[in-house]
Amino acid sequence: MPRPRWVTFRSRLGRPGTSDRELRRAAPIRIFGNTQGLKASQVRALERLYRRHLPSDRLVTQEFARELTEISRDIRRPVGVFVDRRGAVTHAMVGNARGRLELPDWGRLRAGHGRLRGLRCIRTQLGDDTLTHDDLSDLAKLRLDAMVAVEVAESGLPGDAHVAHLRPAAADGNVIERLPPIAPARLDLDFGDWIAALEEELSRSDRTQRIGDGDRALLVSIGAGRSRAETDASIAELRELARTAGVSVVDVITQQRPQADPRYAIGAGRLEDLSVAAFRHDVDLVIFDRDLSPAQARNLAEKLELRVIDRTQLILDIFAQHARSRDGKLQVELAQLKYRLPRLAQQDLGLSRLGGGIGGRGPGEQRLEVDRRRVRDRIARLERELRGLRREREGRRRRRNRRGVPVLSIVGYTNAGKSTLLRALTNADVVIEDKLFATLDPTSRRLRFPREREVIITDTVGFLRDLPPDLQDAFGATLEELRDADLFLHVVDASTPDAEQRITAVRGVLEAMDLGATPELLVFNQIDRLPAGEGQEIAAHHDGIAISALRGLGLHELLERVEERLWTEDVDERGRQRLAALGA
Repeated sequence: MPRPRWVTFRSRLGRPGTSDRELRRAAPIRIFGNTQGLKASQVRALERLYRRHLPSDRLVTQEFARELTEISRDIRRPVGVFVDRRGAVTHAMVGNARGRLELPDWGRLRAGHGRLRGLRCIRTQLGDDTLTHDDLSDLAKLRLDAMVAVEVAESGLPGDAHVAHLRPAAADGNVIERLPPIAPARLDLDFGDWIAALEEELSRSDRTQRIGDGDRALLVSIGAGRSRAETDASIAELRELARTAGVSVVDVITQQRPQADPRYAIGAGRLEDLSVAAFRHDVDLVIFDRDLSPAQARNLAEKLELRVIDRTQLILDIFAQHARSRDGKLQVELAQLKYRLPRLAQQDLGLSRLGGGIGGRGPGEQRLEVDRRRVRDRIARLERELRGLRREREGRRRRRNRRGVPVLSIVGYTNAGKSTLLRALTNADVVIEDKLFATLDPTSRRLRFPREREVIITDTVGFLRDLPPDLQDAFGATLEELRDADLFLHVVDASTPDAEQRITAVRGVLEAMDLGATPELLVFNQIDRLPAGEGQEIAAHHDGIAISALRGLGLHELLERVEERLWTEDVDERGRQRLAALGA
């Protein structure tokens, strides 16, 4: 909803004969919304709402409803109030000519888990629409005790009251219940007991829902410029990334639009649906499948009152969890700092506003500039350390190359089974998990062939489609191992439906690194998940090898193909030099 405007009026509701001094001391009263064009008498009528008090056991009374409907009929606009559980009016609001009631800006105040906010909204409605989509969205987003819409008759008297309140999610996912329309005078409801029972039910449902869960998240996919199939593949991949990070995905919100909204990334209507879904599932986190600009991330966090992250942040979190070596940890920190630097200005830092210029330089730096300087200094230090580690790796590779040992590099999409293949071939003690980016640090082992031949086989970090440039740059040192490879073992998960797209994505990364000319052998892994013979057909179509690294199927045929590719007459010049050094 748009940020509401409010106009401050000084109360003139004192007793007759109140002096001007007493009026000046009176506390200001805020009338929220569109007050333009209202007469002074109409403003005073709105101010008088703050003096009304509802009985603690009544949701709304006939008298109070009548006062609201008379004001609404007079000004020809909807009128609303927020009432706390003691019955006191805390906010008075007036809508616009289109019937939209603008609510106050709540900031980042949130109700606790299993609890409501302790406020109910009572509003009038001109025309046929009673509880609108906006009303129900506000009810869920603000976790109000209830939303009450009172019809305004032509005479100005109140018609039926339409009541909606929150409830634990039903089987169909609905979290809003509507009561049958009824005149306010006939609304037989002990509000105090009713709201206590409702909160107890919500709290019990919340405890049941959250047992054993980590962070609960909603995924948001925006199909701007993508086909439906591409969007579905992106959502499936984002689910896997969330699972790898230890996040429980409870729902997915999608929207197809020509381009992302510059302010919120998604449209206003879908944003309201997202707010309702966030309440329905009681989530901690919202994850977008595209990169958000710093302004979009901040706007969404303020609107939803939740943590909002994008795909890059999620990947960085996974990298931070899985990095083991000093190299990997430094590269993760470097990528995180490069991501954070342009977003510092969008954080609510309470900056000092000391000016520059003469007399304002030196120790009077703004806090933002201090933070930026510290981040830049840390980035420079990390880059120096990584350059030193890169020189050490280059020295090791030169010594290895002098021995003329061929190098095999296992490449492929993340979670394709590369580490499983390395362990199956070399009995290496490497981490194997059914998660994305389980391997971040390169691992090299010797692999011996018949006739006393041997190779160095290296496992590297998995690739991902649309990997952000900062992440590619940060892990360039890790991928330097690929430059010495004589042959790529390109591992593909044969059981995934988008195997072709993943092959293309991996080749695209290799082309970007000027490694497209290095020979590759496609290795279709996980054929044990496919019907008998299907994996072999897929591999034959691509002139590859079908294996199951986990089950040990096809490994002998794989070694034969590798030996054939490495020790033949048409190997590259670098391979011939190595073979000569070995005396082969």
